[in-house]
Amino acid sequence: MALEYVVPGLTEEVSEKIVAILQSRLSQEQEAALVLKHAHWNVEGPNFIAVHEMIDPEVTAVLAQADETAERISTLGGSPDGTPDAIVRNRSWEGLGLKGHQSTTDYINALIAYYDEFIANDRKAIAELDELDVISSNIIQDHVQELEKFQWFLRSHVA
Repeated sequence: MALEYVVPGLTEEVSEKIVAILQSRLSQEQEAALVLKHAHWNVEGPNFIAVHEMIDPEVTAVLAQADETAERISTLGGSPDGTPDAIVRNRSWEGLGLKGHQSTTDYINALIAYYDEFIANDRKAIAELDELDVISSNIIQDHVQELEKFQWFLRSHVA
C-alpha cells in the first residue's frame, strides 16, 4: 500500500501496519452496521418494538465508529477502502449466521455472538496498536467501550 505521506513521529513501515489494522476494523464496523440493520428489519415476536427500536441507534453509532476509523486512516496518509469488496476481502470473522424473520431471542443471541467476536477483534487490534500508535489504539478503545455497552443491553433482554 502506498501512503500519501507519513505523520511526524511514525515511520512509513509502522504507518502501513497501523493502516492495515485500522482497515480491518473499518471493514468489520461497516459490516456490523449491515448486520444490525438486517436484524432490525427481520426481528419479530415478543418485545419486538423494544428490540427493533434499540437496534437503530446502534447502527448510527457503529457507522460513526467507521467514519472515525476511516478518518484516522486518512490522517495517517492511507486511503480507507469502504467498498463492499473490502469488507469481503478483509473478513476474518464469522458472520451473523441468521437469515429471514426470526424471534427477538434468536436475533439477540446471534447479535451477542457476533459482538463477542467483534469486541475480541477490536481488543486484539488494541493490543497491536498499543505497540505502534497510542492515538489509534485510543480510538479503538473508545469503540470497544460503546460495543460492550450495547452488548450489555442485548444480554439484558435474554437474562
